[in-house]
Amino acid sequence: MNTEPNLIFRLAKREDLAEIIFMLADDSIGAQREAVTTEISGKYITAFENIQADPNQELTVAEIDGELVGTFQLTYIQYLNFQGGLRAQIEAVRTKSTYRNRGIGTKVFEYAINRAKEKGCHLVQLTSDKQRTSAIRFYEKLGFRPTHEGMKLLLTI
Repeated sequence: MNTEPNLIFRLAKREDLAEIIFMLADDSIGAQREAVTTEISGKYITAFENIQADPNQELTVAEIDGELVGTFQLTYIQYLNFQGGLRAQIEAVRTKSTYRNRGIGTKVFEYAINRAKEKGCHLVQLTSDKQRTSAIRFYEKLGFRPTHEGMKLLLTI
């Protein structure tokens, strides 16, 4: 498995939004819930602006030679458990389909875990749709363990 030597991580910019949405929609599950159109929906723009304004959120992109090849979002959650601990939630991890199986996902997680450590988090957590069996195997290979049973209640889209 080759790793990409020129992989650069940075916070997402407004001009990255269309490509991020494309990556979120670039699989069978994402295609059902994302709206890839020529004009970006105001909902995406508002969400991006809210994420950008929140110091506990980091929407990050990975690029190679100026091309976006991956994205993820880190949310830092302060809570009382673990003596007032801080945890990082990693979500919306995607690698552009033409760049998969090159070690980019591993580099994304190394970067995200290091960001969480820098912020003082004691835990990194994620959720994954149970249909994403290969992603779950990948997360387990990285050391993540299914320690809790998660539940969701979909309210609206």
